[in-house]
Amino acid sequence: MRLSVLDQSTIVTGRDGADSIRESMALARACERFGYHRYWVAEHHNSASQAGTAPEILMAAIAATTTRIRIGSAGVMLPHYAALKVAEQFRVLEAIAPGRIDMGLGRAPGSDGLTAHALNPNAGSAADNFPAQIRDLLAWVSGEPLVERHPFRSVIAQPQGPTSPEPWILGSSDYGAQVAAHFGLPYCFAHFITDGTGAAEAIDTYRTLYKPSARFPDPMPAITVWAMCAATQEEADHHFMSRAIWRLGRDRGVYTALPSPEEAAATPLTDAERAKIARTRERAYYGTPDAVAARLTALATECGVEEIAVLTTMHDKSARLRSYELLARAFGLNTLSMAAE
Repeated sequence: MRLSVLDQSTIVTGRDGADSIRESMALARACERFGYHRYWVAEHHNSASQAGTAPEILMAAIAATTTRIRIGSAGVMLPHYAALKVAEQFRVLEAIAPGRIDMGLGRAPGSDGLTAHALNPNAGSAADNFPAQIRDLLAWVSGEPLVERHPFRSVIAQPQGPTSPEPWILGSSDYGAQVAAHFGLPYCFAHFITDGTGAAEAIDTYRTLYKPSARFPDPMPAITVWAMCAATQEEADHHFMSRAIWRLGRDRGVYTALPSPEEAAATPLTDAERAKIARTRERAYYGTPDAVAARLTALATECGVEEIAVLTTMHDKSARLRSYELLARAFGLNTLSMAAE
């Protein structure tokens, strides 16, 4: 099974968003050494929780400082932008790192409605044009002609080259699965958003409706999962409280910086909140490396996927780095020691 990384450039208490971006760059280099297959960066706007507002820029920085790992967006929220501009950005990325660029695309705003409108005044109707945008973007980014009688058929997305980015459709519902199947594209389900609800069903829909394309004759599904590991279960429990407390806020629509384990432990809780955290613990993929690897392997089998991208959010950047290394070793990836950094 392939193991990859999703990084949201999480903002944590005591450090600012600029620190988060630099930590993403360092983590990407480390995950390349650990043997991960892809490193995907997210797009969020007007958020106190995530600093990654421009994945295409962060991808360029990571591409310039790595040599093997695939680099991608998870994803570019296409309704905010013109398809031609996205195609040009990814053609430049492909020129920087030929054969290593993934173009992950999503339809969700990655923000609130006001921010979506600030990014694109036509945000209200843009999401409805998502399939047409995908059609045009695929043509521009691959160097193929647009459909007959298209008003922009003569426009070419530069720079041209012998390779093109690998397109992916990302989603947390059946809609993305249907779009990916229609265009014959790889599809990644956001398990970390839904806690797994609908994952197997969405991937089954994707496989059932899949229309083979020249580049992808067979369906290529993957899932993205929040997971974290530590040397002992006690240490994992300690770090998990950061996410547990952050999730309580998220479920109320409040997005804040990720608290430290100590701040999380000091947070007053109601009985209902304690019960909710207990349920979150039961569903979460965290613990010792072998235990987490076994559960992720079982999940991949259940969903019928051969690749999982792991999202790990921890306040302590050294512990987060260690989590990715331990998981890579548990899966038998070709890892090099963190001491090489």
